[in-house]
Amino acid sequence: MKQSRVRRFRAGLVFIVLAGLAVAATCAPRLGAAGEPSAVTVLPWGPTPSAAFAYARATAIAAVGRALFNDPMLSASGRVACSTCHDPAHGFSAPNAMPVQIGGPELNRPGTRAVPGLTYAQFSPAFTEHFFESEDDGDESADQGPTGGLAWDGRVDRARDQARLPLLDPAEMANTDPAAVVAAVSRSASAGAIRSLYGGDVFLDPGRAFAAITEALEFYQQTPAEFSAFDSKYDAFLRGVAVLTEQERRGLALFDDPEKGNCARCHRSAATADGRPPLFTDFGYVALGAPRNRAIPANVERGYFDLGLCGPLRNDLADQKTYCGMFKTPSLRNVALKGSLFHNGVFHSLRDVVAFYAERDTNPAKWYPVGADGTVSKFDDLPAEFVANVNVEPPFGGHVGDQPALSGEDVDDIVAFLQTLTDGYMSGRKAATGSAASSQK
Repeated sequence: MKQSRVRRFRAGLVFIVLAGLAVAATCAPRLGAAGEPSAVTVLPWGPTPSAAFAYARATAIAAVGRALFNDPMLSASGRVACSTCHDPAHGFSAPNAMPVQIGGPELNRPGTRAVPGLTYAQFSPAFTEHFFESEDDGDESADQGPTGGLAWDGRVDRARDQARLPLLDPAEMANTDPAAVVAAVSRSASAGAIRSLYGGDVFLDPGRAFAAITEALEFYQQTPAEFSAFDSKYDAFLRGVAVLTEQERRGLALFDDPEKGNCARCHRSAATADGRPPLFTDFGYVALGAPRNRAIPANVERGYFDLGLCGPLRNDLADQKTYCGMFKTPSLRNVALKGSLFHNGVFHSLRDVVAFYAERDTNPAKWYPVGADGTVSKFDDLPAEFVANVNVEPPFGGHVGDQPALSGEDVDDIVAFLQTLTDGYMSGRKAATGSAASSQK
């Protein structure tokens, strides 16, 4: 992983958050005693609003976002909330092992990709097609390629823009347009709070109201306690308050070893130079050659291929053929909570994912379809012209029949380590400790 990616986007994130709070507090109407805008007007060039006011407003907006996130009335069917597919108990990813979820006005439209987890997504930098190292961190003349953005293909940069995607997707929440979302929210239990925060007449302007709704969803997804707690067992280990088991330590060593798991190349596991915990992603893009998932209805059509960066859900990079088959590297935090893995949900266990990395090239018949004549259809979810884009760095590589880079025991050890990345370890210990203390009083 390239450290400069982390340093740059974190510096930018701090600026964005602070600027956002300042703008929210400065440009929005202040509230009177009854919750209506008061006569006080705070101009952008006037006195800086207090940090307490900015924080209180941001907290109130996030609370509205939480309510909206859990409200199925935001969907055309009235039965699908954001949390239906992004379940907090599963790292804000799907609550089941289905490769894609079902949506639409009648709940009969399947999606085309697995649900990505939302935890730690707020740290992703804006998408750039060409990332360069800083002078301090490496060769600043080397183009590191596409980096950043949200969703599997990075086609939006901010959570408020990402929220538009499911709200308006015919196979997801299926609203016909932003005005339909606004109409539903204006009748919801959140309407009063939105009027208090954004003005009593906010719903008279659908564009303004829709912006308020998506902003609230964005603020909620920046809530540290729920989306970026950094309280896994591994975080406790990095802080010196927990000890990894022998198997977990072996898994970490294999995870970091460039000749073995080589996972840390894209999923950095070490704290930053200034002591910040790792995010277990470099926000880059890679083609892994995952097997085609024939459980996805769209894949029944033999000519259909999901090529990630170069389509079909984003089209601005369609002519960049070297990107075809590339999908964003997700954070591995909370990965053990997911029921479907990879962009097409083709795997349902961490062990299968790690074993696939180790055996894709040495035992392809285990992972890809085998014809009657014994021919293996390797990389069956990519047109032949894009196979050259597939990553071949360790633990990939080797020839059929070779010993894989990872043994079965190695795979188990890495999986054991990955299970230490689930949030709730430290807060759970505190809760248990508190309960025990209370019972002794």
